[in-house]
Amino acid sequence: MKPVYVDNNATTKVDPEVLEEMLPYFSEMYGNPSSMHSFGGEVGRKIREARERVATLINASPEEIVFTSCGTESDNTAIMAAVNTTPFKKHVITTRVEHPAIKNMAEYLGKNGYRVTFVPVDGKGRLDLDYLYQSLSDDTAIVSIMWANNETGVIFPVEEISRVLHERGIPFHTDAVQAAGKLPIDVQKIRADMLSLSGHKIHAPKGVGILYVRKGTRFSPYMIGGHQESGKRGGTENTASIIGMGKACELAGKHLEEESTVVAKLRDRLESEILKSVPSTIVNGERENRLPGTTNISFEYIEGESILLMLNELGICASSGSACTSGSLEPSHVLRAMGVPYTAAHGSIRFSLSRYNTDAEIDFIIEKIPPIISRLRDLSPFWNQAEVIDNEEVNAR
Repeated sequence: MKPVYVDNNATTKVDPEVLEEMLPYFSEMYGNPSSMHSFGGEVGRKIREARERVATLINASPEEIVFTSCGTESDNTAIMAAVNTTPFKKHVITTRVEHPAIKNMAEYLGKNGYRVTFVPVDGKGRLDLDYLYQSLSDDTAIVSIMWANNETGVIFPVEEISRVLHERGIPFHTDAVQAAGKLPIDVQKIRADMLSLSGHKIHAPKGVGILYVRKGTRFSPYMIGGHQESGKRGGTENTASIIGMGKACELAGKHLEEESTVVAKLRDRLESEILKSVPSTIVNGERENRLPGTTNISFEYIEGESILLMLNELGICASSGSACTSGSLEPSHVLRAMGVPYTAAHGSIRFSLSRYNTDAEIDFIIEKIPPIISRLRDLSPFWNQAEVIDNEEVNAR
């Protein structure tokens, strides 16, 4: 049974063109890119080409691109670079809805002598900008705010935030892992000092990430070792994956319009049909200003894990939140920060689409969801006591 894969915010299929470009660097072209001989030098040339491709996607200079192992490493490196280069500053600002790579790092710093401010969001997942700006101080070492939320798809106003922070001289990092390949990224407009990307979210392989470091930004390496990455990240390069990342970035730029039109249309049809056919169903997060392929839907009075298990039996792959926290039985920290009721937060499902999804797959999900929800609610002691809500009224609030 071929899976119907709608969990692309967790990871994506490697594009065949990406794989094709990577393959020679597993066998034929196996030289170390740091070697003096021409065999390794040819590999080094391909890495430089990959760096240029990444830089083009975000309108950066190639020398501002640092290859890492993943988005988490990029995020951690950005935070630690800021605090290590300004040890006299003991304040860090982020949001209550960040990916665990930032959230858990901020909590770690909070236990080790730093004052951490977690900026709240409203019921639609929108950032409280007044709270953010009032929290800034001369003691602030860094502000780290994601570009788009991985669970709800809600987009934050990073251009405005970066402008305010730049005027205050406060370093700004943005986790753009979910935005890449779905939204235009221009670091000349978004004046972030550092920005993170991850390969496996844009049809490149797992195990490769990017940290953009603006020229002139204070920086200290997180991975201490050799001279690789201009001294910003030690360790022999993950050659094949870096080359794949470069190709994926090139393709991401070409498919941006498809993401904002074709993928968004599939998402909207899936969402509207579910709301139409299943009562007491809520879309979590702002519906206008969000990523084109993401919808997070709560099915009240049932468990999200039960829904996922029944979807899985049909070959439908979705998720109940961040892939990095899916093993937890606790409701999503993102939905809790938004104030989503407990009866809804536990029954939330994230569908995240890509350009590989088809109309037929969306039809299949639309057909299978209503009987699954109906069956689970028949088994729920809470459903029979609940007041069935009007979807249109609730989702219009």
